[in-house]
Amino acid sequence: MRYKQFGKTDMNVSALTVGTWAIGGARWGKVEDKLSIEAIQAMLKNGVNFIDTAPVYGAGHAEEVVGQAIKGLDRSKLYIATKFGLPIGDGHGGYKRDNVMWENEDSLRRMGIDYIDLYIVHWPDRTGETPISVTMAALNELKEAGKIRYIGVSNFSKEQILEAQQYADIVALQPPYSMVSRQQQPLMEWCRDQGIGTMTYGSLGGGILTGTIRTLPDWPEDDTRLRFYDSYREPKFSKVMELLKTLDEICEDHMEQGATVAQVAVNWQTQKDFVSTALTGVRNADEANENCAGTAWSLSPAEMKAIDDAIMNTIGIEAPIQRPGRPPQKKD
Repeated sequence: MRYKQFGKTDMNVSALTVGTWAIGGARWGKVEDKLSIEAIQAMLKNGVNFIDTAPVYGAGHAEEVVGQAIKGLDRSKLYIATKFGLPIGDGHGGYKRDNVMWENEDSLRRMGIDYIDLYIVHWPDRTGETPISVTMAALNELKEAGKIRYIGVSNFSKEQILEAQQYADIVALQPPYSMVSRQQQPLMEWCRDQGIGTMTYGSLGGGILTGTIRTLPDWPEDDTRLRFYDSYREPKFSKVMELLKTLDEICEDHMEQGATVAQVAVNWQTQKDFVSTALTGVRNADEANENCAGTAWSLSPAEMKAIDDAIMNTIGIEAPIQRPGRPPQKKD
């Protein structure tokens, strides 16, 4: 396993982070808790030291699974990130102080831990109901109480990060990023220069960069992968299939390492200097072992360039993701 310093924190994190959206079980196809726990533990045995989760992943279920997976382990050797803000159907949600405090306690309870290493604002508050100063004050309060160590944001724009930084120390950004979704690269490069760690989600494109899906899937329309990832719809699906041909060729050049498409994708992602760690979701121990084994070898500069060129020739340049601005803010 390879490790990187996570921005300006004292965290030396693994190149891969356990992603847990799918193990929450909500509209991600067949997911079994026993296999999910084995997958998390396999990642940890392979040297992964960072786990990312959120209450909204299966209405708290993913956090509960994480709690079962880490029970009895040395907490001091693990970094755990979770989030807050999105409603999960229990009457809670939002960015006011009371909700931040309540969600924090509930996440701690579900995972059976007494502090969170990185507490992340899951999405910007688009309602304008709560000034960012109020949310950040609550997070600073949690830091002082020892309930969280660091503050991060997810799906924020540069302007939104700068606004939040007026009230708290923002050390992390969690953006979508992969071979098939590169719109956030300029923001991630800015974060690197600012000493802000980046942890990418959708690192395997919702599964399409594993190479196991070569025909348009016949999933229910409410499947999360269809709703959230545009690679499973035409015309992009066919473009990604063309890109996979280049990844297949690179796999053939690394037959001695037993290289797979997923491992090529993992290497390409984690070898970027503006990626601190890449979230990878796993459903079972075999997938966990495969992804982690990819960090035992690296792509050459020529191979990195070949992939970058193939991405430009197939996917091309995509329009930057436009995050809605915040409505006029209420005063404290």
